[in-house]
Amino acid sequence: MSPTSETAHGGRRLVIVESPAKAKTIKGYLGPGYIVEASVGHIRDLPSGAAEVPDKYTGEVRRLGVDVENDFQPIYVVNADKKAQVRKLKELLAESDELFLATDEDREGEAIAWHLQEVLKPKVPVHRMVFHEITKEAIQAAVANPRELNKRMVDAQETRRILDRLYGYEVSPVLWKKVMPRLSAGRVQSVATRLVVERERERIAFRSAEYWDLTGTFSTGRQGDASDPSTLLARLNSVDGRRVAQGRDFNSTGQLKSDVLHLDEARARELAAALAETAFAVRSVESKPYRRSPYAPFRTTTLQQEASRKLGFGAKSTMQVAQKLYENGFITYMRTDSTTLSDTAITAARAQVTQLYGSDYLPDKPRTYAGKVKNAQEAHEAIRPSGDRFRTPAETGLTGDQFRLYELIWKRTVASQMKDAVGNSVTVRIAGTSSDGRVAEFSASGKTITFHGFMKAYVEGADDPNAELDDRERRLPQVAEGDALSAEEISVDGHATKPPARYTEASLVKELEEREIGRPSTYASIIGTILDRGYVFKKGTALVPSFLSFAVVNLLEKHFGHLVDYDFTARMEDDLDRIARGEAQSVPWLKRFYFGEGDDVGAASEGGDGDHLGGLKELVTDLGAIDAREISSFPVGDGILLRVGRYGPYIERGEKDSENHQRADVPDDMAPDELTVEYAEELLAKPSGDFELGADPESGHQIVAKDGRYGPYVTEILPEGTPKTGKNAVKPRTASLFKSMSLDTVTLADALKLMSLPRVVGADAEGVEITAQNGRYGPYLKKGADSRSLETEDQLFGITLEEALAIYAQPKQRGRAAAKPPLKELGTDPVSERPVVVKDGRFGAYVTDGETNATLRTDDSVEDITPERGYELLAEKRAKGPAKKTAKKTVKKTAKKAPAKKATAAKKTTTAKKATAAKKTTAAKSTAKKAATKKSAAGATADE
Repeated sequence: MSPTSETAHGGRRLVIVESPAKAKTIKGYLGPGYIVEASVGHIRDLPSGAAEVPDKYTGEVRRLGVDVENDFQPIYVVNADKKAQVRKLKELLAESDELFLATDEDREGEAIAWHLQEVLKPKVPVHRMVFHEITKEAIQAAVANPRELNKRMVDAQETRRILDRLYGYEVSPVLWKKVMPRLSAGRVQSVATRLVVERERERIAFRSAEYWDLTGTFSTGRQGDASDPSTLLARLNSVDGRRVAQGRDFNSTGQLKSDVLHLDEARARELAAALAETAFAVRSVESKPYRRSPYAPFRTTTLQQEASRKLGFGAKSTMQVAQKLYENGFITYMRTDSTTLSDTAITAARAQVTQLYGSDYLPDKPRTYAGKVKNAQEAHEAIRPSGDRFRTPAETGLTGDQFRLYELIWKRTVASQMKDAVGNSVTVRIAGTSSDGRVAEFSASGKTITFHGFMKAYVEGADDPNAELDDRERRLPQVAEGDALSAEEISVDGHATKPPARYTEASLVKELEEREIGRPSTYASIIGTILDRGYVFKKGTALVPSFLSFAVVNLLEKHFGHLVDYDFTARMEDDLDRIARGEAQSVPWLKRFYFGEGDDVGAASEGGDGDHLGGLKELVTDLGAIDAREISSFPVGDGILLRVGRYGPYIERGEKDSENHQRADVPDDMAPDELTVEYAEELLAKPSGDFELGADPESGHQIVAKDGRYGPYVTEILPEGTPKTGKNAVKPRTASLFKSMSLDTVTLADALKLMSLPRVVGADAEGVEITAQNGRYGPYLKKGADSRSLETEDQLFGITLEEALAIYAQPKQRGRAAAKPPLKELGTDPVSERPVVVKDGRFGAYVTDGETNATLRTDDSVEDITPERGYELLAEKRAKGPAKKTAKKTVKKTAKKAPAKKATAAKKTTTAKKATAAKKTTAAKSTAKKAATKKSAAGATADE
């Protein structure tokens, strides 16, 4: 079927894609006779709250949105914000002769196509149109070669969606009751949170070990050059044949794991002194050929990892930028498990290798890459530049983040079709006998690359910032066994073992994939969810679990162990893939998971031989065994407990209301491994509660200082019986402390002075009063409606009338005030190549490169923010694009201009007004109810 022949005879075809950007691009390739419209994502889904469920459903069906008693029938509703779009699609379909469902070719895209077909109920021929890149050739080929809807893929996605709904809507309420309201649990989000928490537990349990070694600078005595250096650095390897301990020889508690020589500082310095006059010689030279093959083209997870390492992008911003590149025709589909390249792509890549690097870099045969992902879904290609000829980054016209990500994909794809890098690796061992008769052996390793091959185009980054990249050479002097060397210097080096590194977004994605948990295409949203829920926060690029996540994971591990078991979660993924392949049935599988069969739960959780599914409903029904206080309590040491309360984490010692009871709040942004006994003692020693400052001599009211939500302040205590409401209500005088004051040093005189504000400075020539006041944005003068900022808080009490009049005599500054100096300089942004600084703004600190501004999150601080974190915040802000303008003003304007209808009778007008008011109130209540339901159940429905 040609994309132009039949339409020339007056036929009209409706093509439905997912996004408006994609619709615009595809429309340009199809031309007249085709209407291309977007569904704008999902048009219907499981209800997000009971208010969205049709009235005919009651009880559990209304709560879950799934009829678990009738083969787990899902209750689908058209999203409220999609009803207008559905209406538009139906109108377009009524005028069309054919319907092409052109959503993405993955499980979710197939499900969206099925939902469109179910809702639109087309009476014209329906075709499933699929493509992996948005180019003219690919789109026209897709129209000419449609296929049928893949119902097995739809069933697999529907099962996954129902499973996630049952998991979230059944387990989340347990968290609300036992930990804190409005928390969420999810099939993959909870497991991802557990991984981050377990890593932090390892860091808490970790005990550092100290070890020492020697580093020698040895000289050949020759004049060196770039290819043959005259000196080499070698590290002490053994003493009298016994290997010297290194970091890898210690366990997490700081104990040696093997029989090696552990040098402390004294023994290391003693050995160094004994080797001062030693004659050294080369004991052995071992040379091996070095070969490194190119990396496979990108798939979803490797793109996310590498964009994090090289560009500082989070997983979410990587996918947002990649989505734009795909929709605008620059790359192939970005949600893929495949590393396969089509013949067209291989030809294009090989052509560019020859063109850019020469035929010496092109292998005789095209390279192919075997997939490493178990049960890789869908038949996509790897992520690559689109088309049968790759555009170089300079040819695309892209800028900013899109340019950087396209360049990364382009380099990786071209490099994947280049020759291996080859060279030599050399190990030199140097020995000498000390003055006290001990034989010390030093070793040095080197690497030379004789042919860079694919490394000319691309070198992969590393998760460890200290790791050496593949293309780094280390040249050693050309020496032979028996050659004499002199020790120019022998230094003594102390080291300490380090706790396991926290996960970054890149390393967490890698870990989830290696454990076969979840789907690679969903990892960005999973990480986004655990960050948004407050289970995890960022320090630089590291993912740090909150104390809240410790309580949540503690509950899930103790009472829902198999639901957060890594192997169980991976086996569930296998089962869902079996359903997608038609090897298992959805309904029996869901029945076993939800209702259970026999003793499956126990067998599964204890690693027995039973079915790994079973009994979710029973697990969430009996909650009597869950002790909420125990779940949220963690020992710190010396009788101090960390507790996770409804209003945040705190520590306490002793029984509540007892004489020796102590309690102190813990900062929300504190990393759990930083809460030591010593720090806890400091927090408990800090004064807390109200500070009684004394009585006001005039009123006799007690004055106290407090630490409030918005900072420290002083206030007066009104006598009992003082009316607090009504027209005779009396409000206590209150004033915030100046920035130069603190709770433990503020005096009664200070408090009375603060509460005397606003202060009358005087009046101008016309008798208008001028006052000095302390406001939200600092100290200022006020004269009628005219306000002027003051430079310091002290001016509030010291400024004279003459000085105030002088300020008002100056013309008022319009527009922005003079720019404040930056709070911190972070370096040069890798994308915009502009200097990045931290500034203080009206709504708090933010990072900026002069073009893009990004506000610091609650878990970021000016003192601790790293350059990488600053670049990541800017990258996320760029990926979101400019903020959309609201249409509120337009609505108001239109409402104003609308002509008033003449009322025929006052009664009618009144009735109409009442009806309208009632309607509005009902709508408002419904909206509020929906919003509340969404908030309370947010995140409870889906990981994927």
